[in-house]
Amino acid sequence: MSELPLSDIKVLDLTRLLPGGFCSLLLADLGAEVLKVEDTGMGDYIRWAPPYYGSEEQQELGTRSALYLSLNRGKRSVRLDLKSEKGREALLRLVESYDVVLDGFRPGVLDRLGVGYERMREANPAIVFCAITGYGQDGPYTQRAGHDMNYLGLVGVLGLTGAKDGPPVQSGGQIADLGGGALMAAFGVMAALHERRRSGEGQMVDISMADGALSWLAMVVGRYFCDGEVPRRGEQQLAGGLVCYFPYEAKDGWITCGALEPKFWAAFCNGVERPDLVEKQFETPGSDAWREVAEVFRSRTREEWLAFNDQHDCCIEPVLDIDEALDSELVRAREMVIEMEQPELGTVRQLGVPVKMSRTPGDPTRPAPAFGEHTDEVLREAGYTAEEIVAMRESGAAAGPSADSQATFRA
Repeated sequence: MSELPLSDIKVLDLTRLLPGGFCSLLLADLGAEVLKVEDTGMGDYIRWAPPYYGSEEQQELGTRSALYLSLNRGKRSVRLDLKSEKGREALLRLVESYDVVLDGFRPGVLDRLGVGYERMREANPAIVFCAITGYGQDGPYTQRAGHDMNYLGLVGVLGLTGAKDGPPVQSGGQIADLGGGALMAAFGVMAALHERRRSGEGQMVDISMADGALSWLAMVVGRYFCDGEVPRRGEQQLAGGLVCYFPYEAKDGWITCGALEPKFWAAFCNGVERPDLVEKQFETPGSDAWREVAEVFRSRTREEWLAFNDQHDCCIEPVLDIDEALDSELVRAREMVIEMEQPELGTVRQLGVPVKMSRTPGDPTRPAPAFGEHTDEVLREAGYTAEEIVAMRESGAAAGPSADSQATFRA
């Protein structure tokens, strides 16, 4: 295999849970050397989140959580106590030789510990420091706690999601955490690294999951800025407002009809021998035309509609449950489910790399680390002697693989 595209990039990941973990996963899959910097207590909370592989007795090293494995393949783990002087010294020594730091704490936490961005920049002026927070580094909400649903609610995404006159509906995936946080962070990091090639200097990348989620409403907001009409749930053209772009119930499940362009809608109408519906394309759900279309869709199974679409090419596809989706021809052909070997667990299945590169494809097969698995190795690489490493572990400034955390996800 060719050298991976990010193999010359070194990332210190201080984050926990989903947004930062998924960001560094994207980087690790494409070859970046990602080091999880975890505390000497619980570490990354996602390690202790059910469901688990194996028995309770096998969970002690924090590599049994399926959620942890799905976000942390290809990384290393070091345990440092950043509340101790020696732990902070070790972190800053690592910063000297790394390219990127991912911070998932609330604004000001690392500054209060004495290892914030300005201190890191003193240690390494070329460092790219990416802070992923709910509401950004400034503004009125910097210190507010939040989760995906909170961010989506505050920026208007949740209010626009769901049926007309129905309650807001949460997405099956974490839009703000992943789309507004992790993806924006990965993009911001790569942009900062690219600029560094010209200037030789790093910079802070300030990622707000609320900002990122709001940016997903680019088309909705563009329309609002133009006509001043407040969009309502279930009335947007691409979110429940058109007969031709709507999920319909089939005989044995659900179908998506995405026949937005007139040619696709005409192909559907003519294919079901209802040319009279062609002119009804842009009527709204709840209309007589919508009820007639719904009746047509209820007349066939999902499999029959799949065959119909193969014949007429009109953007009609089944709504699959997750087990059906993962076993589908599309997902298999795109290698979006992979198998990898995880020490002490054997073969586990995970999602593949979504970015396909022709010459330097990613590598999703490297295992996830046990809790503090690489502490001694990392400290040696940072220039610590064997005696210094022992002293750090004895003092509690660092820790290696251990079952003494007694952690639980709900602690």
